Amino acid sequence: MSSSTMHAVGVSKYGPIENLHAREVPKPGKPTGRKLLVQVKAISVNPIDVKVRGGVYDDPPDYYERVKSLTQEPPNFHIIGYDGAGIVLETGPDVKHFKAGDEVFYLANPAGQGSYAEEVLVDERHAGHKPKSLEFIQAAAMPLTYATAYEALVDRLEIKEGEKAAILIINGGGGMGSIASQVARNILKLPIVITTASRPETAEFSKKMGATHVVNHRQDIVKQVRDLNLPADVPLKYAFITSRTEQYLFPIAELLAPFGKISSIVQAQFDMYGSQMMSKSLTFAWCWLGTGPYHYYYNDQEEKHHDWYEKLGKLVDEGIIKCHLKQRLRLTAEGIREAHRRLEAGKAVGKIALGIDEPGEGNAFC
Repeated sequence: MSSSTMHAVGVSKYGPIENLHAREVPKPGKPTGRKLLVQVKAISVNPIDVKVRGGVYDDPPDYYERVKSLTQEPPNFHIIGYDGAGIVLETGPDVKHFKAGDEVFYLANPAGQGSYAEEVLVDERHAGHKPKSLEFIQAAAMPLTYATAYEALVDRLEIKEGEKAAILIINGGGGMGSIASQVARNILKLPIVITTASRPETAEFSKKMGATHVVNHRQDIVKQVRDLNLPADVPLKYAFITSRTEQYLFPIAELLAPFGKISSIVQAQFDMYGSQMMSKSLTFAWCWLGTGPYHYYYNDQEEKHHDWYEKLGKLVDEGIIKCHLKQRLRLTAEGIREAHRRLEAGKAVGKIALGIDEPGEGNAFC
């Protein structure tokens, strides 16, 4: 491999897991503007990675039109991945917050080359200094889930710190639900955080991550929540959907207090007609973390994600927010394929991350 190339994992054609493979590709090049050139030490995988690789990602309807040059122009290869952690090699001329040698965790470009590579260009507005108390592989598990949960609960649901209210979080044992529970309980200090889980291990993990109550989403959610007999002065005002919006909207509308709010991160086709949405004057708000950069920060605060990651680093180091990494793999092409298999199986607890220093066979990114 020459000094101008690197190893990366991605697809030349969207489709099944087997399409993921390693390739030698040109390095990203010199960073411009507010970009950081980062040497990747670890990544984590998310459901969005699986959808993008599979060719079915549909949060933005024009996504594959936006990224088509990645597979249709040299090197004809889409490097997948968003979450990562590593060391800054070089900074663009307009970078304000970082310098070469800094250890960072970050979210890669939602419509560009991703983090499954030895080097990646990262916008500093979507990066933070790595928490001192975390290894690279732990830090790589945090950015997408934390920022999404924080944006959903604080920006979209507009929950106020110390508010006397309850929230229902769908799938509390997953990567998103487990960090959202901590945001709700440890940052916003809500007195009641109800999550859903269907297995003993996911229910136990959810409680460790901040849930005060856990109900089974394979059974009647409405009955289970009502059977909790929550205090009358702590209304169930909020809900955060991290799985199957169309399945959970009606029962959530049945449970929420009038004038409550629902936010979802899962694209779906559904009809609100026949639900309690209108009779209770409920608010529904989508949350997609990529909205700002994808739409060039129009009507958005450019620095907010960087500020959130800096705050997250301090919260982790102070022990207020816990890392939700549960599965570690070696950062190889086969390791990434295995991570995608585990996500597709739908049985993952917490986050899955991969590091170049993890034990196992194969060279990193190969």
